[in-house]
Amino acid sequence: MTASPSVRRGPPRPALLGLFLFFCAGFADGALVPFFPLWAGSEAGIPVGAIGLLFGCYAGGELLAAPLIGGIADRIGRRPVLILSSLGVGFGFTALFFVHGVAATATVLVFTGICESVLHPTILTAIADVTEPSTHPRWFSMARVSSSAGQILGPACGALLALISLSSVFLAAGGMLVFGGVVMLAAFAETIGRGEGAGDNGEEEEEGLSALLPAFRDGRLAKLLAWVVLFEISGNWIEAVIPLYAQDAGTLTPSGIGALFAYAAALTVGLQMLVSRFAETRSALWLAVGAGLSTMGAFALLAASAAMPSLIAAVSLCAVAQMLVGPLVPSAVNALAPRSRRASYMAASSVAVDLKDSLGPSIGTALYALAPRLPWIAGIPLVAIASLGLGAAIGGARKPSEPEGEDAAQRLDSAVENYR
Repeated sequence: MTASPSVRRGPPRPALLGLFLFFCAGFADGALVPFFPLWAGSEAGIPVGAIGLLFGCYAGGELLAAPLIGGIADRIGRRPVLILSSLGVGFGFTALFFVHGVAATATVLVFTGICESVLHPTILTAIADVTEPSTHPRWFSMARVSSSAGQILGPACGALLALISLSSVFLAAGGMLVFGGVVMLAAFAETIGRGEGAGDNGEEEEEGLSALLPAFRDGRLAKLLAWVVLFEISGNWIEAVIPLYAQDAGTLTPSGIGALFAYAAALTVGLQMLVSRFAETRSALWLAVGAGLSTMGAFALLAASAAMPSLIAAVSLCAVAQMLVGPLVPSAVNALAPRSRRASYMAASSVAVDLKDSLGPSIGTALYALAPRLPWIAGIPLVAIASLGLGAAIGGARKPSEPEGEDAAQRLDSAVENYR
């Protein structure tokens, strides 16, 4: 399947199914993440300072698996990877309803993280397979909208289920991804022919495991992802710490926390495409700095007060920050990737997200355990440095440092220019 004919005939079916799977994943995350710290602290009896370690088990499974199986979709195809990974994550979330104890919970989260390590990067890769490079930023923006639409219904559903039992949100989260896996099994067509990857087998056999670790072979990608990790770690504190911060301050109930995150997702659904259009004429540095200022503003408001207006304004500013840089990063990564290594490069990019999901909650909740306002105070200078570095890294990645990097640099130029 080639991109041009698919685009001329209309939106390609695999890309639309990819957006649907993003919706399912967004629903699962929205139903699970806001309530997991509350469930761990109340029903599981886990100390606040250790809650981040359970988040780390989930992200740790992704980190362990990504270097080994992250690029598997380049060799066996996108379809089997999407089916197995979505079913694996779905069954993993569902299993959390039945397990008891820290050790069992940690084991299930590691397994779930292993399955999730290839889910999001393979969806993005499948979308890139069947769409024109010039439209990738727009499609990746739509992927964020689809995920956010799920994150509207997820917290809303979780808020209702939390009235019954906090652990029941795991059934809703897992069930949605199992449903997504069944839909992929029934309707998703392979987006990469076996012949396309055949020509690269000799190269893959020669390079071995290094073929799955593009970040270690592409200095521009490694530099870009390092700044992404730093920026995202602090941004993750909004999601990981606010449930504890708001509940301890007596501002929100568990249902209210779910409604707050549903509002943030609705904001993304309503404004993502508008923000992307506004950002078309802006440079990568402008977008990154703007995202940094928005996040710093959110932290300043939270440090000043845990009242409802501060919480609403903070999640709004954080959502705007993600709207600015969210579509730009995968577009840049995909443009750097050789065509036969798209899934591997996207998997390397997902490692940055996994590090954020692992280190973000661990560091954020540990800081919160020391002092409730410490995460917001410490996050302001961290975000300032990270946003400047991220903008500079994206700009620097557009300049090839080696002759063989020219094609990738040209693709990155095209993607960034189209986004701008």
